[in-house]
Amino acid sequence: MKGYVLRFSFLLACLTVSACDKPQALTDSPLVLEGKTMGTYWRVSLAGVDSSRVVALQQFIQQQLDEDDHQLSTWKKDSVLSGFNQYRGAEPQPISENMAQIVSVALRIGRRTAGAMDITVGPLVNLWGFGPDKQPIRTPSQAEIDAARALTGLQHLKVIQSGEGQWLQKDLPGLYVDLSTMGEGFATDHLARLMEKEGINNYLVSVGGAVLTRGKNAEGKAWRVAIQKPTDKESAVQAVVDLQGHGISTSGSYRNYYELDGKRISHVIDPASGRPIEHKLVSATVIATTALEADGWDTGLMVLGTEKAKQLAIREKLAVYLITKQNDDFTSWMSPQFAAFLQKQ
Repeated sequence: MKGYVLRFSFLLACLTVSACDKPQALTDSPLVLEGKTMGTYWRVSLAGVDSSRVVALQQFIQQQLDEDDHQLSTWKKDSVLSGFNQYRGAEPQPISENMAQIVSVALRIGRRTAGAMDITVGPLVNLWGFGPDKQPIRTPSQAEIDAARALTGLQHLKVIQSGEGQWLQKDLPGLYVDLSTMGEGFATDHLARLMEKEGINNYLVSVGGAVLTRGKNAEGKAWRVAIQKPTDKESAVQAVVDLQGHGISTSGSYRNYYELDGKRISHVIDPASGRPIEHKLVSATVIATTALEADGWDTGLMVLGTEKAKQLAIREKLAVYLITKQNDDFTSWMSPQFAAFLQKQ
């Protein structure tokens, strides 16, 4: 959903510092399955699994991810989320338990980031050409930005849950929910649940830039993930982590952009200003108990910029790794919680 580009290496695959590349395990010969979903790529690396199961597993995985996409896509007009966005009433609309979970986590992180992570910024995402709408041919005017911002706000969205089901409600008719910042994390967690259901205990699963691991790789060692430096050189590794059964996600700005009126337009939109970010933070990586949680926090941190992101990471005790552009070089910072996952190269 974030516009990722597939990029693999035989010996090393990186969880990149941009919203571009895709991770894989640091191991020689796992059983690997892969495919496309949500406008990006999924990959599953397995250890101790017979190759005779490949066809069945590939089918199960793709079916599940196709259903997730049908629930969460803003690009498909017949998706559940698109139906909610097109609805102009105020009555609660029935949703799946999965969607209720995603939106609930997003609203919680949105509050904890003072609105920096806002899944209602869809009108602004579309205005700046990063949604289903085409890229603008000119910079949006302040009036257009203000009009789009008037259709946003987490306070206008509510999840209702009871023993009878789950519903999503909005009190602003034009509210447009965009779950692209959370969908990959959720789908990664969903893949992990599928692996457990299939009796598989040693795996690395990823959708786009979200990754989750369990158990050991084909060499009997911990799965490791590398964070790539913000460069076009695929082998340039910034740090290597042992996820210890956690999820990891990276949000970045240095590759997913376009040029307009002589300026670089980032895909990361600041809900407060209604404009793409212009600060020097180029990537934020978060490790959390689930990939969904990591996928939500990394976006909020990217919006905030380096100093505010540091403050938030410390206050919330998050495992965070930040990379900031400084002149012609990059500087990095990690929270104490992130350091616990760091591996010596």
